[in-house]
Amino acid sequence: MRLIESFKNKKFILINIFLTLYVGINLIGGERGLISFFEKKKIYGELVNKDKILTNKIVDLEHKISLVKKNDLDYLDMLYREKFRYGTKDEIVIKLK
Repeated sequence: MRLIESFKNKKFILINIFLTLYVGINLIGGERGLISFFEKKKIYGELVNKDKILTNKIVDLEHKISLVKKNDLDYLDMLYREKFRYGTKDEIVIKLK
């Protein structure tokens, strides 16, 4: 009986304690909490790095396409020799890859 009376008298303090605990727990571990923030920050960093790599590949491919469109004989010769493994009789072909 005294316990119930004590709760009635200290109702405001108990509500404040529970609300503070609720906000604190959600601040750290909730869906929008601190742990989730660092996980999303890590994923964002990985995606930025992947974007840079893909952008560099696109620039390289665009450069190669422009060389083919301009009929750059050196590049076309290099492609022809690489793809068809072509060489003259007096050449020695060494594959480094």
